[in-house]
This record gives sequence, C-alpha cells and structure tokens, in this order.
Amino acid sequence: MQTKPFRIGTRGSPLALAQAYETRDRLMKAHNLPQEMFEVVVLSTMGDRITDRALSEIGGKGLFTEELEAQLSSGDLDFAVHSSKDMPTVLPEGLFLSAFLPREDFRDAFIGRTAKTLMELPHAAVVGSSSLRRQALIRRLRPDISTIIFRGLVDTRLRKLEEGQADATLLAYAGLKRLGKQDVPTALLDPKEFPPAPAQGAICVESRINDARANDMLAAINDQPTYDAVTCERAFLGALDGSCRTPIAGYALCDGDDLHFRGLILTPDGQTEHGIEVSGKRADAADLGRKAGEQVRAAAGAGFFESWD
Repeated sequence: MQTKPFRIGTRGSPLALAQAYETRDRLMKAHNLPQEMFEVVVLSTMGDRITDRALSEIGGKGLFTEELEAQLSSGDLDFAVHSSKDMPTVLPEGLFLSAFLPREDFRDAFIGRTAKTLMELPHAAVVGSSSLRRQALIRRLRPDISTIIFRGLVDTRLRKLEEGQADATLLAYAGLKRLGKQDVPTALLDPKEFPPAPAQGAICVESRINDARANDMLAAINDQPTYDAVTCERAFLGALDGSCRTPIAGYALCDGDDLHFRGLILTPDGQTEHGIEVSGKRADAADLGRKAGEQVRAAAGAGFFESWD
C-alpha cells in the first residue's frame, strides 16, 4: 500500500500547473484519495528559461521535458504531466506516455489588436508567433504578412500584443480555456484551413514502463479516444522526423470504432504543401498515422525536406 505521496512532475507556468492540478484532481476522484496523497513537484526547464529565441534555434521540443524526464527516470518523480504537443516523438528509454486526459478544443485562437480575423488584418501587418507551423500557415493564407518571435507565458505574449509589438498573435485555444481566458480570442481558426499541431489540446502523463503501481493508477483516468487520436498524430509526426524545425500539422477524429486523420506539411514560406486524408480503425491508430506520414514524405520528395535545413 502506498503510504507516501505520489510525486507529480510539472513545469511551473500557470498553464502547466493547471494541467498538473487537473491530473491530480482526476486521480483523487478516480481512486477516492485525499489531496495529501499527491505532491506536485515544480521543475524549471531550459525551454522555460530561454524565451528570446525560437525553439528551433535552441534544440527543439525536448527543452520542455528533459529535466522532468531525468527525475522520472531516476525515480524522484512517479509521473510527469505535459502538454502533448511539447513531447518529442522518441522518448527516453524506459519511459512512455501512459495516459491522456480528455482532449480540449484543439483549434488555434486568433487574437487581433487591429483586426478581428487573420484575413481582415491590414496589408503588411505583423503577427507574433514562434511556431514555424503557424508562421507557415499564416504565409500560406497571407503572404504579405510579416511574423516576429513571440515566446514566453500566455500573459507575456498577450502583454506584448497590448504594447503594440504586433497586430495579432495566435495561441492554442485549449490553453486559454484552461486558464479561464476563453473570451480573449477574437476568432477561432477552422482546422481544415488552419490545422493544429499534432497532439494540440491534449494533456498527457509520462511514467516508467516498469512501474506497474503508477501505471495501474493512471489507467483509470486515461481517455481512450484522446489516446487513439494523439497516437495517430504522433505517429504521423514521427514518420516525418517532426521537430520544431518542421512546419507539420495534423489532427485525428474518432467516430465510433473508426478514426479519420488529416495531415499537412508545408515549406516555411507556406507556398508549397502536401496534404493527406486517411481513415481506418482506431485499433490501428499508430499504423494509420505512420503510413500517412510515409506517403506524404514519398509524395513530397527529398528536395522538399532539404528546404527546411
């Protein structure tokens, strides 16, 4: 019988803490356990500390997870809570994504200062975003628009916008909702026209493969439709060697036992793209996503990917 608190690792941003507390609360309810049985452990990651450069310039997605995974591997943490879209497709040996909470709205939110929508922005407007995917999709729709790097906490980005550093910015709607800021967006972007990052809007829990006690506990809060959809999306990303250097978008939707996936890759200027739509069984989610990624890679050709380097 577990007598000491389970240690839940998280980053220290308000959004990361909200996600960790949601995970803790779901575990408390699922297992009828008091709050004292869970300790939320806050760690600072390199991705949190370096906010003046794009992730693609300083090492990619792992910058938000390395410190947490090191303590998870050592046994100092029992599990760690992450934004799924921050997770590299290859995890450290002995670790895996053991549970996903029910997914929030995965759309991107447009927050305009000088216009309410992307298409209504004035000619040569400036949009703040550090995401290469969002930058490429913006250029795809509005080649006249300039983009500048916006990184940092949600409130930091909103403050930069208010100060007039840009005409607009884009954020994940799920994060805004979890922070109680669902009224901030001036528009929500249609995922068919402006597809999200793979795994956007989903909270995941990472644990040790051989920790049966923790994994049995986490199984009770796993949302299977989210698990299947994100598994497909991450497999698509993995087949394309996806990192923060690559403009890749995609999302999967569950419909009964079936799963429908739409994926897209773009050049950074947004002017060349290759998309795919596939359907299959949820039980084959990983295989479906991987094959979709391989088909897109073959259709695009090696020269397409060389343009990212």
